[in-house]
Amino acid sequence: MMEEDFYATLKLRSGEEIFAKVCASEEEDRTFLLLSNPIQVSEVTSRRGVQGYKVEPWLKTTTDDMFVLNIDDVMTMSESSDIDMIMMYQQFINEGSDYHDPSGSTLRNNKVNREMGYISTVQDAKEILEKLYNQS
Repeated sequence: MMEEDFYATLKLRSGEEIFAKVCASEEEDRTFLLLSNPIQVSEVTSRRGVQGYKVEPWLKTTTDDMFVLNIDDVMTMSESSDIDMIMMYQQFINEGSDYHDPSGSTLRNNKVNREMGYISTVQDAKEILEKLYNQS
């Protein structure tokens, strides 16, 4: 028997904390959770002190988006109604894990050009850095 989908944060017995759209399923005498696009979220702080979040897929070496988890592997689970967390999850799912620059364009699909920053050879960069080092 399948229950209705809900968003939840799960703490696994392995110590991992994941966020996913979850559907509980009972088969025979066991309960399974169907996880749709589970993600891991971690807080990051930039050098300037700006805090943000890093969102990554739970399993990085697969393209699957649905996983079955035995309820016995879950330490605790909390249903989420946090709109910000759900929106961050949905944005990650909709856009994938491509890096987006501030103008909104996906860098993975663009070719390198001078508008993206400085382009130089390794030797040129080495010489510039040596000059900067010697001047300090």
